[in-house]
Amino acid sequence: MKLTAVYNSKIQKIRQLKYTIAAWHIRPCRVVFTNGCFDILHIGHIQYLQEAKSLGDKLVVGINSDSSVKRLKGEDRPINNETDRAMVMAALGVVDGVIIFDEDTPLQLITELNPDILVKGGDWPLDKIVGAEYVINNGGEVFSLPFISGYSTSNIIQKIKEL
Repeated sequence: MKLTAVYNSKIQKIRQLKYTIAAWHIRPCRVVFTNGCFDILHIGHIQYLQEAKSLGDKLVVGINSDSSVKRLKGEDRPINNETDRAMVMAALGVVDGVIIFDEDTPLQLITELNPDILVKGGDWPLDKIVGAEYVINNGGEVFSLPFISGYSTSNIIQKIKEL
């Protein structure tokens, strides 16, 4: 069995993911959305994703495309390409859906998917979370979850450079 076949069903394009979310809502399930680069996965990411999932029933993760990451983080990022990052995310049992997006912010994605709950990490105050106003105006909730101190992809990259 190829691993890619198992996880590819979680990685969806916008049209397919909208249908998937509609099916989840029929059950009914509360859909949580978060996004990020998730370039080098670490324990901070894992705890964050577990906590995000605990707020609802299904967790959808938007992954910044390679070109989006370069614009946001610089020319030497990402370390891992978008397909690999999406596959790693899809391999996590806590994640139910993955979508790659090319914009610098997930606003368009959030308005199309209309999640019940929007989550970002603790470095994002509620009033700065992209899409928060849209989610709240549509009856949803928005959360800024705390970080585990000392864990970041930038710190990992710096440690590697110092070796």
